[in-house]
Amino acid sequence: MITIAVQAGGKSSRMGEDKALIHLAGIPLIERVLARIDGLADEILITTNRPETLAHLNLRMAGDEVPGAGALHGLKTALATARGEIVLVISCDTPFVSRELLEYLLSRAHEADVIVPKHGDKFEPLQAVYNRARCLPAVEAALISGERRMVSFYSQVHVLPIEEHVLTELDPSGLSFFNVNTAEDLKRAEQLLI
Repeated sequence: MITIAVQAGGKSSRMGEDKALIHLAGIPLIERVLARIDGLADEILITTNRPETLAHLNLRMAGDEVPGAGALHGLKTALATARGEIVLVISCDTPFVSRELLEYLLSRAHEADVIVPKHGDKFEPLQAVYNRARCLPAVEAALISGERRMVSFYSQVHVLPIEEHVLTELDPSGLSFFNVNTAEDLKRAEQLLI
């Protein structure tokens, strides 16, 4: 069973509002992401600090144990709550995510504990596939030791990086990893839709 966990933490400090609900050309960011992942998984799970704001989506919600504690806590919530053994984690603020890229990551899910895109020396942990049973204990251990970085537990599991040349083939525009973090990013995203 495959779960896609959409991380929709809550209010963005840089945007001043819940990023999931920010409209891009009239459609909330989270709904753009949901449209792109439709049919890819057996379960869609939303991890959020404020499930009441997303209740209209009629999807399973999981509240973060420690609201506002960051993406690694959100990953722990996703892995602990997911019904699927394979969990694809994606952020709600990536409106141009490539469905082909996600399909490719899922097709490689049984080759390692983490299948993660990599640009140079930078991993993209919020568009990655995780083996729930193998990663959850490592994530929990990282959090107990005070880690907050999403990749802090990678040394404890088998990681399969998907290198840049493969990413370019799957997503020639390179927009899969474009995040809407600021008002300027939102303006750029609107221009990209034209």
